[in-house]
Amino acid sequence: MNTIHRFSRFARGSFSLMMQGPRSYWLWLMFLVALIISGALAYAAQVSIGLGVTAMRDQVSWGFYIGNFTFLVGVAAAAVVLVIPAYVYDWKPIREIVIYGELLAISAIIMCLLFVIVDIGRPDRFWHLIPPFGYLNFPRSILAWDVLVLNIYFLINLLVATHILYRAFHGQRYAKRLVVPLVLLSIPMAVGIHTVTAFLYNGLAARPYWNSSILAPQFLASAFCSGPAILLVVLQLLRRFTAFEIQDQAIGKIAELMAYAMFLNLFLHGAEAFKEFYSDTDHLLFTQYWYWGLGEHRTLVPYAWSAVALNLVSFALFVNPKARRNWITLNLGCAATYAGVYIEKGMGLIIPGLTPDALGEIYEYYPTLTELRVAAGIFALGFLVFTLMLKVAVPISLGEFIRHDHADPAAARTPAAHEGSVLA
Repeated sequence: MNTIHRFSRFARGSFSLMMQGPRSYWLWLMFLVALIISGALAYAAQVSIGLGVTAMRDQVSWGFYIGNFTFLVGVAAAAVVLVIPAYVYDWKPIREIVIYGELLAISAIIMCLLFVIVDIGRPDRFWHLIPPFGYLNFPRSILAWDVLVLNIYFLINLLVATHILYRAFHGQRYAKRLVVPLVLLSIPMAVGIHTVTAFLYNGLAARPYWNSSILAPQFLASAFCSGPAILLVVLQLLRRFTAFEIQDQAIGKIAELMAYAMFLNLFLHGAEAFKEFYSDTDHLLFTQYWYWGLGEHRTLVPYAWSAVALNLVSFALFVNPKARRNWITLNLGCAATYAGVYIEKGMGLIIPGLTPDALGEIYEYYPTLTELRVAAGIFALGFLVFTLMLKVAVPISLGEFIRHDHADPAAARTPAAHEGSVLA
């Protein structure tokens, strides 16, 4: 059987897996589709009327969309938390689940790119950036670097995940000569996507709140908390509702790594806050607006201290081995981590960096209903992609989707391997 025919069988088999599931699966898909339709309608109105339907103005030209983009870049980069112990240290309990981190990275990057698109006032002119039709301004533009590294990282994860599942579908191990170099390349690429995103901010000398050399390590530290927090919940759901066996060792090790990352995140935030408050220059206004407010403008203060409290709580839970082994406190820590990092990478990063503006004006930014609907639609699309990929990956990795293809004797004799053997 030639490669095209084999891949066609794999594609059809994957589609058939997506079309099977209990009532709860279909209700979840319907819920996500409803959010996607709502977001699409809101975005259609935004395109028709313009960005005036959002709360973004000259004073705050980046808002909810770019905040979500920045957060999700970190979620995508967090796959490296699984890749390093799995492929660098060859630790089998993590190696058996690393593909789910790659699937999360794929869906997160899709959401990242969509948030950039909806933030563009004239999306019909996006092609002006695409060579050879337009001009990307590479390598001078940091934005061009961001586009490049995001798309390369996306392609690496997509190729690796597709190859592993394709080979497992036909009862074969993955080709190490292809997968291992790509996986090892994904490590610097994961660091690169969030580093370049940080450079987009701290390269702006006129924005003192962002103009800090430790912004990139701050981004990476918070990324290595938020992504694994999502993955830990997903792994528990897989263990609860499927036959997939996930060792407690793997979950405990991920939570332990999150504790180290959260400590570094808190330390870097503390170091930056000390520099700003102790030096007490005019640039303190931006940090002061976030933590204490300026005069009667105190909109963001509850968000600031909520983020600090949530991050402290999550660190206290994850650094305690007993709390990591208790499923209630583990999930509380995951929820606190996700919420805390989401606030600090969204409202806590974008709005204080732009407030007060260059003329000293304070514009109170609140996402409009349009922005919330569009964002909900993008998140729903990302979760839909992730759900469908899991629906394919789990049965294939468990060997539940057995192929009997007489044109391919090897596939007929050997069911799809369990993921542990495929990744071994």
